[in-house]
Amino acid sequence: MNISLGNNDLDQAASETMRHAMVASQLRTNAVSDQRILVAMNTVPREAFVPADVRGLAYRDTALPVAGGRAINLPMVTGRLLTEAYLERGDRVLLIGAAGGYTAAILAQIVADVVAVEEDAALAALAREALAGMANVRVVEGPLAEGAADGGPYDVLIVDGAVQHVPDRLVGQVETGGRVVTGLVEHGVIRLASGRRTDGGFGLAPFMDSDCVVLPGFAAPQGFRF
Repeated sequence: MNISLGNNDLDQAASETMRHAMVASQLRTNAVSDQRILVAMNTVPREAFVPADVRGLAYRDTALPVAGGRAINLPMVTGRLLTEAYLERGDRVLLIGAAGGYTAAILAQIVADVVAVEEDAALAALAREALAGMANVRVVEGPLAEGAADGGPYDVLIVDGAVQHVPDRLVGQVETGGRVVTGLVEHGVIRLASGRRTDGGFGLAPFMDSDCVVLPGFAAPQGFRF
């Protein structure tokens, strides 16, 4: 993977050192155990997927502001969501909330195809530029909650942020038996959750409480109850 970072970014040696530290202290200590994910996150330069003014913060244990009031998730959250998706080499993945493209770049090292949806034009442009040359990733600009039905059905749905609910129109883009991971906002508490679409319906089970960036456009419908 060869990504140019420009003149004012972290030098390569410093970037590699901080990536190794991120994997050791933020991922391995928080049950990110899939070796493919660890290798990808130890390889992909996170600073290439955020605006220049925050690249120096790329490996901190925190969400990173990007554009339009949005942020990208903590590395640990990214790692846990991908771990709980039980990714397979042949998977086609629908990623909601592409932001600058970092999670899509991680996925591209592991699965067959990634469709990454982003509604903020500036973020979509950043993602396209950063992901240029990755033939198995497509960035779609449009409402996050609408997904990308024309590319489905998908084996995995990854909502890269916290939402009040996962709309039926997104779940409907997943194959029966397909996996779904997301953050959930429940009564003011954010939890990471996973589930599968089955012939009988769809449900999510929280697996940990965690800070997680909140995505716009996913307010629960009136009368909705968890």
